[in-house]
Formats: sequence, C-alpha cells, structure tokens
Amino acid sequence: MANIHKKPPMPGGPGHMAPAEKAKDFKGTTKKLIKGYLAKYKLQIAIVLIFAVASTIFTIVGPKILGNATTEVFTGIMSKLSGGTGINFENIAKILLTLLGLYIISSIFSFIQGFVMTGVSQKITYKLRNDIAIKINHLPMHYFDKKTHGEVLSIITNDIDTVSQNLNQSITQIITSICTIIGILIMMFSISWIMTIISLFILPITAFIVKIIVGKSQKYFGQQQEYLAHVNSQVEEIYGGHTIVKAFNGEERALQEFEKANDTLYHSGWKSQFLSGLIHPIMNFVGNIGYVAVAILGGYLAIKGRITVGNIQSFIQYNKQFTQPINQIAQVSSMLQAMVAAAERVFIFLEEQEETPTIANPISSKGLKGNVTFDHIQFGYDDDRIIINDFNAHIKDGQKIAIVGPTGAGKTTIVKLLMRFYDVTGGAILIDGHNIKDFERGELRKMFGMVLQDTWTFGGTIKDNIKYGKPEATDNEVIEAARAAHVHHFIKTLPKSYDMVIGEESSNISAGQKQLMTIARVILTDPEILILDEATSSIDTRTEQQIQKAMDNLMKGRTSFIIAHRLSTIKNADLILVMDQGNIVEQGTHEELLKKDGFYAKLYNSQFEECEDEIE
Repeated sequence: MANIHKKPPMPGGPGHMAPAEKAKDFKGTTKKLIKGYLAKYKLQIAIVLIFAVASTIFTIVGPKILGNATTEVFTGIMSKLSGGTGINFENIAKILLTLLGLYIISSIFSFIQGFVMTGVSQKITYKLRNDIAIKINHLPMHYFDKKTHGEVLSIITNDIDTVSQNLNQSITQIITSICTIIGILIMMFSISWIMTIISLFILPITAFIVKIIVGKSQKYFGQQQEYLAHVNSQVEEIYGGHTIVKAFNGEERALQEFEKANDTLYHSGWKSQFLSGLIHPIMNFVGNIGYVAVAILGGYLAIKGRITVGNIQSFIQYNKQFTQPINQIAQVSSMLQAMVAAAERVFIFLEEQEETPTIANPISSKGLKGNVTFDHIQFGYDDDRIIINDFNAHIKDGQKIAIVGPTGAGKTTIVKLLMRFYDVTGGAILIDGHNIKDFERGELRKMFGMVLQDTWTFGGTIKDNIKYGKPEATDNEVIEAARAAHVHHFIKTLPKSYDMVIGEESSNISAGQKQLMTIARVILTDPEILILDEATSSIDTRTEQQIQKAMDNLMKGRTSFIIAHRLSTIKNADLILVMDQGNIVEQGTHEELLKKDGFYAKLYNSQFEECEDEIE
C-alpha cells in the first residue's frame, strides 16, 4: 500500500485555527502564482474586486439605514405621547424598502463575484493538473526512485486541492474583510468618535488574552498533529499487513500500541481543544463589556441630544460586526500560508530537471534487426556510487541472452539502461551500430517488449489490459495472444470473459494468472527485442513449463534478454552473462560455464542443493 500522506483536518476551536504550514519562499512563490497563472485572468479578477467592494459597501450601509428606521419609530412614539401625529409609517416603509433593495443588490453582486472567482480558481486548478500530468511524463526515472508514490500523489491531489479551495476563498475574503473593516470604521466615526475610541480600546485587551491562550494551546496542537500522524500510520500499517498480524498472533500487541498512541492523542487533543475553546467565550465576555460601555455612553449622549436612538442601535450593530472581519483576516492569513506552501511544492515539482530534450535528427527503429552492443558502459544511480563498471558485451540479433548473478549484481539495471529509463554515465549502448541516445525514447521503446517480475494491471477490462501495448488490435488478435500465453481457457471461465473489469471483480484472479496476462500483452505487440525480468516468478512449475514453450516460439528470430534467479529456466540460452558487482565475470553457454567450474557453477550448484534439501 502506498503511503499517501493526507493532511489531517485542521484542529482548533471556535475563533482559532491551528498554525498553518509556512512556505520557504512566500514572496517568490506568490510571484510565480500571480505571473504564471493569475495574470491571465486580470479582467475576471478586476470584476471580482469591483463586485466584492460594491457588495460590501451595500451591506455596510444597511445598519445605518435601519438605525434611521428606529429613529423614525422612536420619534413617532415620542410625538404621539406629546399629542402629535405619531409614527409616520409611510417613511418607515420607504426606509425598509430601500434597505431591502440594497441587500438584494448586495446579494446579486456577491453571487456574481463568487461565480467569476470560482471559474478562475477552477481554470487555474485545471492548468496546474495539466502541467503536472505533462511534467510526470518528462521526469527521469531517478526522480521517482527518490520519491515515494505517496509524495507524488500528495502533490497532485492534496496540494492542488489546497491551492484551488484557498484561492477561491481567500481572495474574495481578503477584499470583503478589508472593505468591511474600513467601511465600519468610517460609519462608526461618522456616528460618534468617542464611542468608536472606546470600542477600539477593547481590541488590544482581547488580543492580549487570545495571545496568552494560544501560547498555552500551541504545544498541545503540535502533540495532537504528531500523534495523529502516529495513529494514522499504525492503522495503515496494520491494515496493510493484517495477514501477517494474524499469522503471528500480533493482534493484542498491535492493539496495545494503538491504545498507547491513541491515549496520548486523546489527552493532547482534549487540552488543545479546551484551551482554544476558551477563546470564543472570553472574547464574548470582553466584547459584552465593551457593549455595556457603549450603551451607557450612548444613553448619556442621547440624553444630551448629541446622538439619536437609532444611531446608538446602528453603532452597536457595527461594533458587533467589527470583530468578524478581523477574525476572517486571521483565518485567511492561515489559508494563504497553506495555499502558498502547497503552491510552492507544486512549483518545485514542475521545476524538476527533465529528461534529455528531444534530439534534432532522431533515427527510426524500422528495419533494425536487434544487434546489441554494450561498449565499456559505466553507470551509478548516484555519482559517488558506481554499480556497473566497464560492462562489455556483443549480442547478435535473434540470440537468447540470459543475465544471471546474485542480488545487487546489476542485472535489472542493464535492462533499464537498454530501454533508456536511465542514461549511462560512461560508454555507449548500440543497436545495429546506432547509439540509443540517437533515438527518440518513444521510438526506441517500440522495439521492446517487457515482462517484469511485478505484474502490472490497471482498472479496465482484461481485453483492454492485453491490448495496452497495441490499442488497435482486433479481438481475434487478443484471443490468439491469450492462447499463446496459455491464459485463454482461464479467461473464458470468468463471468464476463474478456470483458471482465480487473480491480472491481478480480478478487479471484491470482498473481500468476495476472502474470500470464502481461505475457499475452507482450506477445500481442510482437516486438523485435524481448526483456523478461523474472517473468515466471509468480507461476507454478506446471504453468511455467507451458509458458516456456510459448515463449521459446515467441523468442525465435528475436533478440531476447532473460533475467532469472532460477538458473534451471535458462539452460537453453544462446549466451549466459554472469554478473557480479556490476561486471561480467563469466560468459558462455550453460554447459561451457559448468565446465569452467567458476562463479556460475557455484551459483547453479548451490540452487541445485537447495532444491534437493527442499525435496528431502
């Protein structure tokens, strides 16, 4: 199971978010995001900006107009008590209709800017995913050797989703929050500068209290994230290896380890959530003290005739709304940090060094026979660790070549170099006298058919899997290839035969049967050069004998490279290359090598003795 790193839900209570991951180069990554992606949508973003500002302005004006309605009601009641005409309902109706119209317009503007911004963020997401898909096909194999599948998948899924979601929310949220703060301050000062100063005096007190609580809860949030990762890792490990756990009676031990990590997660989670949960009621308490102060001062000013009752109501509404955009900006700041950190990982991936660019005048593979020469090649996955030293061999077309040797001798590496999954660091590999670097990689690989030790099938029908190397193949050609691989009879016994979907209904397909399908795939492509890397490792002895006959017929007239640990399977090879520590130490036929009584003879005899021991 690939260890896909998924970001856990962000912990935190009301009014608080856990610290976001920070980008190493916030400024540089932001510039790349703007120039490379956002700059193409200047018009749309300008529309978002205009409509977001307009929507916010219309919303801010609302409480002031509602205050005028309150003042009208209060004035009418006082007038009635003093013998006047009373409440002017016509004026109140006009005020409320105006207020309703403003809110409707504000909602329409908000809808438009949300619609436009969603379109922009989704287009950017589409382009990012497209760029990554293109990039993957241009990355050298050594990149994936140094990265786990989970790390690459996390960039494609989690990081791009983070950029998409936070980009959509953060830009409009920043605009509206800043406009709201400025607008509310203007409206509050226009009503009473004394009451505004008192309201603002409450903010540093609240910030000081929040800072103390956040400082206390921070370490528990860190523990919570750490042990959440431990718990997730244990669950994934136990789930992935549940057969081994049961086979060795490890259930109790696994449960004890899980309970220990889960207990630590519980206590750190409880403390962090409790402390962060204190922020909201404390802010409310301090805020309510501010409201009391504003109400007392407002009442005093109203008695003095320096402010109306409606303005007091409007001011209290603005005062309540004032802290909301501040909290939103704090949250958006965290979202922006997470977005830029995710974008940074995406850009690092997109800037990885690619394979050698396309050559100017590539050679065609048509008409080539398959003569292969390894001319003093050297190679190391790392520059300071050379694993193949001065490898030389000349293979004539149509020969059946076996490459044998102990684990780590460099057998599979030779094949990877032959197909240019990696490039040699010294020497050259020639096909019919042409350096393989003079071919386009895709053109070169058309000559090869490969069956690996690990079977590879994808989510599709059996027919589609066999046709993978030759999509234009007819049904009859697929069936003939399956017959040659001795898998046709098995496929016909399945409920939907060749149309059965692998992955959804394939629980009854064994690893050996899947291996036979991959062999049928190679047979269908009819390549000039065959590569069999432990191709029969998942097949029982009887099936191996059957498939060996089919493969012998297939290999006639084709250059074939066979990598095998079981030396009994390559007795009839035209040439056996014996490798040890990156060098060919012996070469010849099976009989010739046994007569030499050297490295190969020791390998063969040791396997023969092992087989005898197993029989006994």
